[in-house]
Amino acid sequence: MPKFLCLQRKLPSPDSANSAKPSPAQMADMYAQFNAWRERHAASLVDLGGKLGSGKVVSAESADGPFVEVKELVGGYMIVEAEDLEAAATIAGACPGLVRPGSGVEVIEIHVPGA
Repeated sequence: MPKFLCLQRKLPSPDSANSAKPSPAQMADMYAQFNAWRERHAASLVDLGGKLGSGKVVSAESADGPFVEVKELVGGYMIVEAEDLEAAATIAGACPGLVRPGSGVEVIEIHVPGA
């Protein structure tokens, strides 16, 4: 079955600038929703991924930028296995907290050489 890379992306949104941090009760509710989503889609979740941290650009040339840092665009990743792109997008889009004002998910099929 195909695998898909899901990238949490920062998106321009007028609502994201005014959004307050969730309260402890809201966070607890979000985690409960996330855990229910994770259990419902356990068979499709190959790698829950995580947030991205520090990185470095490696190239054949010893150029030093200016490069856009991935962490400025991508908040995190996960890999899902699904029948097709639409099914993968449905799974990723249903993840609580992944799609919200100022954030979306980009779903990309992973092509494995020789497969």
